[in-house]
Amino acid sequence: MNRKLAAAFAATAIALTPACAQERVNTADKDAIEKIVSAYILENPQIIEDALIKLSAQRELASATLSTEQIMANFDAIYKNESDYSLGPDDAPITVVEFFDYRCGYCKRSADWALGIPEKYDGQVRIVFKELPILSPESEKAALAAVAAGKQGKYIEMHMALMQLDNGTGFGPEEIDKAAASVGVDVTLMRADMKSLAVQTTVSNSKSLARTLGIDGTPNFMVGLQQVAGADTDLVEDYIDAELEKLS
Repeated sequence: MNRKLAAAFAATAIALTPACAQERVNTADKDAIEKIVSAYILENPQIIEDALIKLSAQRELASATLSTEQIMANFDAIYKNESDYSLGPDDAPITVVEFFDYRCGYCKRSADWALGIPEKYDGQVRIVFKELPILSPESEKAALAAVAAGKQGKYIEMHMALMQLDNGTGFGPEEIDKAAASVGVDVTLMRADMKSLAVQTTVSNSKSLARTLGIDGTPNFMVGLQQVAGADTDLVEDYIDAELEKLS
C-alpha cells in the first residue's frame, strides 16, 4: 500500500474524529498514524474490497428508480440486443437482465444464484448479461475477455471463472488469462478478439445504455418494467413471480 493511500485513510479517520478530539490528534505524530494505517491495510487487504462494495452500495441507493417511460423507451436495447449473451431458452416468456462488474463483490456473491435462474423456473425465465465495468481498469479488461471468450462459445464458462477470481490478491492480465485457459478458451485468440471492433462495441454499448438509464452501480437487475438496484435476490424473484402470475 503506498504512502499516499495510507495518508488518505489517516486523513479520513482524522476528519471523522469529533472536533473536541481533533486537537489531540493534530498534535500527534502524523507519520506514526500513517504507518499504523498502512500496516493495518497490508495485514487486512480485504478492507479495500469491502470499501469498494460499500461505495457501490451507496451508489445504488443514491440512484433514482427507473421510470416506466425510461424502460419502455429503451426496451429493445435492454431486452433484445442480439450482441448480449444469455442463459436459458431464447423464447422464454420472461427475461431478467443483469448489469454487473467482475470486481463487484455483490456480483460475485450472487453469481451462482443468477446462473441458476433458468433451471429454477423450468426454462420459463432466461437471464441476459450486460457488462458494466466501472470499478477499475481491470474490470474493463475482464469484460472484454468475457465477450471475446463468447465468440468461442465459452461466455458462461468464462463469466463464472472471472467471478471466482479473488479481488484481494490481484486481478491482472495473467489472472484473466489463467481463468480463460482453465475453461478451455484459446487465450491467444481471445486476446486478439478483445481488440476487435465487435467485442469493444458490445462492451461500449452496454456501458452507454447504463448511462442512458442512469445506472451507476452493480449489480443491477431488470425484470419487465421493474428495476432492482443491488443484490436483492428476493426482490428479483418477487418480480419474476409477479410476471409468471400474469402468464397463468
